[in-house]
Amino acid sequence: MVAIAASALASRYDAPVMLFALLTGLALHFLYESPRHREGIDFCARAVLRFAVAMLGVRIAFADIVSLGITPPLIVMISMAATIVFGVLLARALGQSKIFGVLSGGAVAVCGVSAAAAIATVLPKKEMEERTFALTVIGVTTLSTLAMVVYPLVSSVLSLSDEMAGVFIGGSIHDVAQVVGAGYSISPQAGDIATYIKLLRVALLLPIVMVIFLIFRDRETRMEQGAASFIPGFLIAFFVLALFNNLGLIPGFVVNIIQTLSSWFLVLAIAAIGVKTSLKQIVAVGWRPVFLLTAETVFFACLILAGILLFT
Repeated sequence: MVAIAASALASRYDAPVMLFALLTGLALHFLYESPRHREGIDFCARAVLRFAVAMLGVRIAFADIVSLGITPPLIVMISMAATIVFGVLLARALGQSKIFGVLSGGAVAVCGVSAAAAIATVLPKKEMEERTFALTVIGVTTLSTLAMVVYPLVSSVLSLSDEMAGVFIGGSIHDVAQVVGAGYSISPQAGDIATYIKLLRVALLLPIVMVIFLIFRDRETRMEQGAASFIPGFLIAFFVLALFNNLGLIPGFVVNIIQTLSSWFLVLAIAAIGVKTSLKQIVAVGWRPVFLLTAETVFFACLILAGILLFT
């Protein structure tokens, strides 16, 4: 019901559905205090989230990525890696956990809420707090919405061509919807290129999550469970779906069904995470997490712009 309400509100006010799902869930935190509801909420926040991330694989189109040439993708990939490292270093400097630095940096660098959801599933449970995820979702969604308005103006001030504006928009805005909105507000060409660049970032979600998993995996748990747990099943499913879809082995109507289910599962999982999270705990974290997310966003945008102006 929370997910349905969030979708209705998002449609009515033309705003990000993930943000509405999280905020509505936060208002219903009292439900998590009931043992009768807790098990189902936990299932949605973890198992359903993994299903949703696995299904994101059908959104990746390798042909669109290849068509861009080599320079824009290199600029984007280097900037993504640098932003995640920057996030970890700045988090430690601000007295925040390395986990929060990885989660926020990854969300900014890759694809916003979807990336945060994927990364959160492979971070250590004992260190990964629900409020950390909630803060990241709220932060990247808000900053992405602001970027949708500000970045086209930046492109105009710098007199970027439609092609370069598309690379900048697609390379620096967090969420897909905002990328599309900002790109096509400049021109159809800028919108197309922005979408392609954004797809490149989404395509890099799997290797980035795999690297994070290998760095933070619990060695003792892995030894107890055996080699089968070395690679999480949802990451394997993500890759298989992406590969099969690009080989044309999945019918178009099935792809549409999977994409719809993935979107609904993500909304459902984000709503559950909101219900699990105490708003009081979020408010108590202070200004540092907000500054961290903002600094990562500005740093990432500046790297993309520098690469465009220097190497294209």
